Amino acid sequence: MKKVYFMFHDMGAGHRSTANALKEVIEKRKLPWEVQTVEVFKEIFGTSLPQYVYNKFVLQKKWAKIINDPLLNPLFRLQIHLHHSAWRNLLQNYWRQHKPDIVISLLPNVNRVLCESLRAELPDVPFVTVMTDFADCPPNFWIEPQEQFLICPSERAVKQAQSFNYSEQRIFRTSGVIIHPRFNEPITVDRQIERLRLGLEPDLPTGLVMFGSHASKEMIEIAKCLEQSSLKLQLIFVCGRNEKLARDLRNSQSRLPKLVETFTSQIPYYMHLSDFFIGKPGSVGISEAVARNLPVITECNTITLFQERATTEWLTNNEFGIVVENFHNINKAVAELIQPENFARYQANVKFYKNQAVFEAVDIFEKILEQTKSPLLATTSLYHR
Repeated sequence: MKKVYFMFHDMGAGHRSTANALKEVIEKRKLPWEVQTVEVFKEIFGTSLPQYVYNKFVLQKKWAKIINDPLLNPLFRLQIHLHHSAWRNLLQNYWRQHKPDIVISLLPNVNRVLCESLRAELPDVPFVTVMTDFADCPPNFWIEPQEQFLICPSERAVKQAQSFNYSEQRIFRTSGVIIHPRFNEPITVDRQIERLRLGLEPDLPTGLVMFGSHASKEMIEIAKCLEQSSLKLQLIFVCGRNEKLARDLRNSQSRLPKLVETFTSQIPYYMHLSDFFIGKPGSVGISEAVARNLPVITECNTITLFQERATTEWLTNNEFGIVVENFHNINKAVAELIQPENFARYQANVKFYKNQAVFEAVDIFEKILEQTKSPLLATTSLYHR
């Protein structure tokens, strides 16, 4: 029984959802693996402060300047550097106790200390970084100049890895970022009947507005802007764990039919009831919407998180939707998107795209474990620069 360890953090929901998606596919395949998902900061480093600051202020309150500022981001990296020795000791103790057969990182910024500690304690155990963003954000947000395997969700990420002199044997390309397999599963319920059951109109263009598990006050601004327009449509708001935002949306007067939902595991169902998606440019959320055949409207500007900007480039290059500078004039973007000729083009593009990354990644893990059975093979082939 191989011991497979997924390392993640709870800064945003994408990293945990990636771990859960991979774990589910592994379990369904009945692979002889014992899977552990480990929240690194909380379970090993003994702190929840970074998660709290990021989720509460950067995501929910939109204080993206905290990590985008040219001075503050280096200060954050300096903090990581100052903790490096202590974190390395904690990790070495952890590896010594648990003895994994493969370690898979789903989080950025700390891959150097994860890999270093593993090499020091268990030098023959493979270390894999799975990028959950479409590209690295130099310096070394995801990609470190070290002996590891790298799973890249885009050609741009592959080229970045090659610029670090990663050999072909250590770079793996997937068809996108990893999303849960349920976003590829068919949903057969009748959309018109379900809309009526939920108090919506059966035939109006329907937008799903969602800003991750912690949501954002921008959803209020989007609602107001669309209320004041002459557009004929309806909206589904998914507010995640932000109960106050959900109450405010429910209590606001509206000429547009709307449904307000809080944290739910039924996102594919609500996507099935929708025609298009409005949300922040998170790589996982946008990829889930595209997988459910929804054209997307998102934003990119100076306060967009630097790791999310590659998502907007991916969206634009593939013509999966519209990227606006901000949501202040969301009514214009929605009007453009739902214009029949435009909508048909965007919808055709999203329907053509197939994301199989979660299955491809598990195949890759199998391959790495198979090839590293022999220490000699691991040293001469897979870790060769």
